[in-house]
Amino acid sequence: MKISPRLVIFFAACLLAACANAPRPDAPSVATDVSTTLTERGWEMVWNDEFDGNTLDRSKWAPEVSCWGGGNQERQCYLDRDENVIVENGYLHLRAFADDVSGPSVHMEHPDYPGETVSRNYASGKVRTRDLAYWTFGRIEGRMKLPGGQGAWPAFWMMPQFDVHGGWPLSGEIDIMEAVNLGAACFDCDAGTVENRSSGALHFGKKPPENEYVTKRRPLTAQPGQDGLPRDQFHSYAVEWGEGRIDWFVDGERFYSVSSDDWYTDAVDKSDDPNAPFNEDFYVMLNFAVGGAWPERDNETGLDPEILPSEFVIDYVRVYQCAQDPETGRACMMDD
Repeated sequence: MKISPRLVIFFAACLLAACANAPRPDAPSVATDVSTTLTERGWEMVWNDEFDGNTLDRSKWAPEVSCWGGGNQERQCYLDRDENVIVENGYLHLRAFADDVSGPSVHMEHPDYPGETVSRNYASGKVRTRDLAYWTFGRIEGRMKLPGGQGAWPAFWMMPQFDVHGGWPLSGEIDIMEAVNLGAACFDCDAGTVENRSSGALHFGKKPPENEYVTKRRPLTAQPGQDGLPRDQFHSYAVEWGEGRIDWFVDGERFYSVSSDDWYTDAVDKSDDPNAPFNEDFYVMLNFAVGGAWPERDNETGLDPEILPSEFVIDYVRVYQCAQDPETGRACMMDD
């Protein structure tokens, strides 16, 4: 694992782990079991935010300010203001609502940022660890409650810190959790007629429009000790990322695994670097998109403005390193 100089290195992580791993009162009992299993497998926490206090810890997170639409025709502006990025009662809240707002027309890494000013009809929140904390290999986990409705698109994902192999998707993208349109009509779900799935994915390959991805969706299941439908409950989402393999988990259950045989980057010959691009530093992001190409083409289609205001609620984000195998992370991953 590599980490930026501005982040205090957690040499005391093992002293903090007992407190940080303790589930909140509304956490399902599986949380304790998962934490115990992680310790037994050798995962050691090296970075975390439990969102205690009443302000965003800006040594760990930087809000994004942009209205460019994420390359997906999203309808919101992401703004750095208290109405959209809130820490209170032990949770991070990314809130989206209708509002006439303006902001940068290009993303924050664009050479012309902020570019022209554009106006949108929705405001939302997005935070990221870019330039503050980033890792190569590890277990990245968050516990969160997702917003629902036609057009809601929460995401917990990772992007390359340095774009070693070039712009998207040559340097890769790791989607730990995405969900669209939860609670809307679903015409291709395995069970029921209502959307109730989250997904994990990788993006890689060649420059658009020849970019590629792999993905799998998983129905959310009811959690003990929590009220409401599965899609309205808190769930934990994680990836375990090692050299040549990435596994996805929901509530401690592995549901998807991808190996380096399934990915590549057009920037590097596969025989020279078989694990590229997923062997470089990646940072973490959390955001609540309003509308966009994916949610608006699926389920009931379009954006239902009645779903707003709404919020994406995050209990914690934790990053673990494989103590006995930090160079590859594989020793702590589950058997194939």
